[in-house]
Amino acid sequence: MSPSYEKNLRRLTKIAAETGLRLNPDEARAQKVVGLMAENYHAVGEWICPCKQQHKPAQKGMDKACPCPEWLDEIAKDGHCFCRLFFAQA
Repeated sequence: MSPSYEKNLRRLTKIAAETGLRLNPDEARAQKVVGLMAENYHAVGEWICPCKQQHKPAQKGMDKACPCPEWLDEIAKDGHCFCRLFFAQA
């Protein structure tokens, strides 16, 4: 795993813990989202959300960074964010 991947995983794990959430227990799904986000960070210097990315390739300041502004509302409504990366505690 790349240094960007490891850094992002630590960052997201910390965010989940601080907000009382958990990362997706489906490790393959979590690894894919974390990995794509790390690739975006490596390319443009922002943790661009791959699931809400509007530009290919990602564009700094133009695509939503993770966590996005609506993530907590999505979790409150659906039990998880749009990307299925963050989940409410079971």
